[in-house]
Amino acid sequence: MTPDDRRPSRVNWIVRRVLRLFAAPRLDIREDYEKVRRAQRQLAVLPPSRYRTLDVEIMSADGDHPIPVRVFHPRERRRDEVLLFFHGGGWVTGDIESYTPACATMADLTGCVVASVDYRLAPEHPFPAGLDDCLRVAELLLADPARAGVDSSSEVVLVGDSAGGNLTAAVSLALRDRGVRGAERQIMLYPVTHWDHDPVTSPFASVRRHGGDYRLTNTEVQEYFELYVPDPAARAQPLVAPLIADDLSRQPETLIVTAELDLLCDEGLGA
Repeated sequence: MTPDDRRPSRVNWIVRRVLRLFAAPRLDIREDYEKVRRAQRQLAVLPPSRYRTLDVEIMSADGDHPIPVRVFHPRERRRDEVLLFFHGGGWVTGDIESYTPACATMADLTGCVVASVDYRLAPEHPFPAGLDDCLRVAELLLADPARAGVDSSSEVVLVGDSAGGNLTAAVSLALRDRGVRGAERQIMLYPVTHWDHDPVTSPFASVRRHGGDYRLTNTEVQEYFELYVPDPAARAQPLVAPLIADDLSRQPETLIVTAELDLLCDEGLGA
């Protein structure tokens, strides 16, 4: 039996209806992003304390601002890797506070140290501000993992979900193009890898098939892009849409995890 044989043929009708409720028109992220940020922080429920944290700051490359990084040490460290994590949220929402439960759980389940980057968000700081912050932290931690409070010989693995998966891919491309040592491995969870999520023009069937009924909608993704990269002409570049890069050589060994009914599924697969 193959993995596809074990996959359910359809979503339970009750679950489908619940997902459609979440996908129904509600907030316009372009106007209500601050409300979403507040709600995320309020809903962040911490798991039982099985870890210790260390908050550090890394100065930006231009010395203009500090970049907060929260380091999660699991109760039992079973692996040597440091997971350098870039959170999701459409480059507009999410931060180290709202992602603390997820990162704490990640540290506990993997036995790895997790370092979560509080990069700058759009629309206050549009592209490439958030990417620059992630790139700066990645470059320094890859050169000296001891900045995360671990042994200097520890391997740094890049990890990101959704928009954070986009940043993971973009960081690796940028490090290569700079001739700087990159990560050996990276993990992208349901990443955004393309710029076009219009159901009429998108090259991906999943945008049309799953862009209206399963929580995240194509309209919402387009609104995020309007805030992250306001100029549509600037979106068709590899550091915004890594999948369109002409050269994907010298990239880390990569694990990409997609969700079957996610509108981002096909671009995660590169289909």
